[in-house]
Amino acid sequence: MAQLLSRVLVHIIFSTKERFAFLVDIELRKRIHAYLAQVFNEHDSPADEVGGTEDHVHILCLLSRNHAMSEIIKKAKANSSGWVKTQRGLLSKFEWQGGCGAFSIHQSQIDQVTKYIKGQVEHHRRRTFQEEYLDFLREYQIPYDERYLWR
Repeated sequence: MAQLLSRVLVHIIFSTKERFAFLVDIELRKRIHAYLAQVFNEHDSPADEVGGTEDHVHILCLLSRNHAMSEIIKKAKANSSGWVKTQRGLLSKFEWQGGCGAFSIHQSQIDQVTKYIKGQVEHHRRRTFQEEYLDFLREYQIPYDERYLWR
């Protein structure tokens, strides 16, 4: 095959199952973000930024030329979920939601999106995850059925 040259940036968002606040502990949250970044990096989809709050994550990464995005996300969720469950107490019930959102961004938006991801804790003092996610879906004109968004 001829050489494939591309640089497609993707902003991925997903939450914990039913948005349960599993990731309250800041150190655990940092570790899960690092774990997710590692999975994306290992699948030729370098994560530029991973962040979030106690109930969801944002990942800014390059779209892999060698692996389907859906497969990378599936592996990232499964592997990180399995790791979190090995921690303690209530974390043994940890799950990610079934779906996720993936939104393309332009090269010129990297700094803006990175800042947005880093500012999640502050941002969510004013807005809920649900409000934020619905705004993304509307902005990107993605049709959805709200009955299935939060599972």
